[in-house]
Amino acid sequence: MSRERDIYKVTLIGSAGNMALLIFKFIAAIIGHSSAMMADAVHSLSDFITDIVVLFFVRISAKPQDISHDYGHGKYETFATFIIGLALLAAAIGIIISAIMKIIQWAGGEQLEAPGMLALWAALLSIIIKELLFRYTVIRGKALDSQVMIANAWHHRSDAMSSIGAAIGIGGAILLGNRWTVLDPMASVVVGLMLVKVAFDLLKGSVAELTESSLPEEIEQEITDIICSQSNVKEPHNLRTRRIGNRIAIEAHIRMNGDLPLREAHDQATIIERKLKKRFGESTHVSIHMEPMK
Repeated sequence: MSRERDIYKVTLIGSAGNMALLIFKFIAAIIGHSSAMMADAVHSLSDFITDIVVLFFVRISAKPQDISHDYGHGKYETFATFIIGLALLAAAIGIIISAIMKIIQWAGGEQLEAPGMLALWAALLSIIIKELLFRYTVIRGKALDSQVMIANAWHHRSDAMSSIGAAIGIGGAILLGNRWTVLDPMASVVVGLMLVKVAFDLLKGSVAELTESSLPEEIEQEITDIICSQSNVKEPHNLRTRRIGNRIAIEAHIRMNGDLPLREAHDQATIIERKLKKRFGESTHVSIHMEPMK
């Protein structure tokens, strides 16, 4: 099965789970009069929307390089991750604002309606299903080296976390009586803050890649060590690295004996290229510029 088809399969399974949960959550929130469950339902809706985004952009990112994209279309996958982060941040802000308004109403003496048991059962069911979807998606995402799948997996995990917060708030409001119905919107605030953290992490990584951030220092050192392991190669410099979706690009200058025949110098550079591709994947873009030693 191709990488693209495997990503589609995993995402469709998550989409089916998200669709079923968001319908159940919205019904439970309305019938159970729970703002925390409504916030959780909105989060599930954002999960479903991001599944659609993944399905759309993965098809584009899988396209090979062409005349207009010399390095392929991998950045579309990064862009999808960025959109997921934005969607999650927007959902989180909406959840927090709505919950704070309810807390203000409660503080002003308004009695908030107590949530029902259906809302609590919906939260507990969501915790189980979303945690299973997280584990399945993150394992497959790492196996396929797909940033957008891993981002989507954390969307599942964040939904499970929000359901935990919702369950605590709803359960507390039910068990402690009308005086503590404020626990329901308070749980919504906690859920929203957790989502802000997850969204920030997704946006931070995707923005770094979209702005051509270099690979971590330890990876660049490993690249330098691989280059230096080749005999007759000295003084690697002008190393440039970046990510292109699920693959990386490496450009470096090396110095060699100026008296070497062109064919032998070319063979040395080819060996370095093969070593780097063996370590970082066959789709790695490697460009080696050779210079004579002074």
